[in-house]
Amino acid sequence: MQRSGSGWFETLLNSHINVSSNGEIFSVRDRRINISSIVRTMNQVYNLDWFSSASKNECSAAVGFKWMLNQGLMEHHKEIVEYFKKRSISSIFLFRRNLLRRMISVLSNSFDRDAKLLNGTHKSHVHSPVEAQILAKYKPKINATLLIPELKQVKETTTKAIEYFKTTHHIVLYYEDLVNNRTKLKEVQEFLRLPYKNLTSRQVKIHTAPLSKQVQNWEDVRKALKGTSYGRFLHADYQT
Repeated sequence: MQRSGSGWFETLLNSHINVSSNGEIFSVRDRRINISSIVRTMNQVYNLDWFSSASKNECSAAVGFKWMLNQGLMEHHKEIVEYFKKRSISSIFLFRRNLLRRMISVLSNSFDRDAKLLNGTHKSHVHSPVEAQILAKYKPKINATLLIPELKQVKETTTKAIEYFKTTHHIVLYYEDLVNNRTKLKEVQEFLRLPYKNLTSRQVKIHTAPLSKQVQNWEDVRKALKGTSYGRFLHADYQT
């Protein structure tokens, strides 16, 4: 899902000399308009006919791309699972445990799409602390009435995705675990059968302040979630 750390995670993967992950290729609507166009696009990638800035001249041990759940993956899951099995494709599911943090990131990114706070340009990811500080100044206002239904919907979607693809060769990761425990990156490389390397990224985290400092109407949010199964999202869940 968007704003779950997938951009950062993909840069880590692409820092490996034997990995070519070609980005969010299904963000282009024509490539996902039906299952035929989806298969045609995947064939290009897996037949090694897809060239992007991630393409390596060295021997490629793993080639792939980033795919958001709302880019045709869920609608055509049966055919995609069949394709994955036929071609022995491995899937890495990356989710975020703290869905409130994700929501703040989604709202902030959406705001910047119009506001373009960085010298009139929109950036979903940044590479300097100065840029991160500028973007982090914006505090979204969360609709407290719709908060729980929206969090519930996101949780249901992730559960459904894992259920759909449970028969494929896959691994489920959480952003918080990657931040807290870098041995998780070793597990990922083992899963993809890669020679072990130290993975790096130039990306800088945007939201580092406590959650209470990131939302305009924090008290409304706190009241809405306190005492519910989502109350744990109010507390810090990893060190920044």
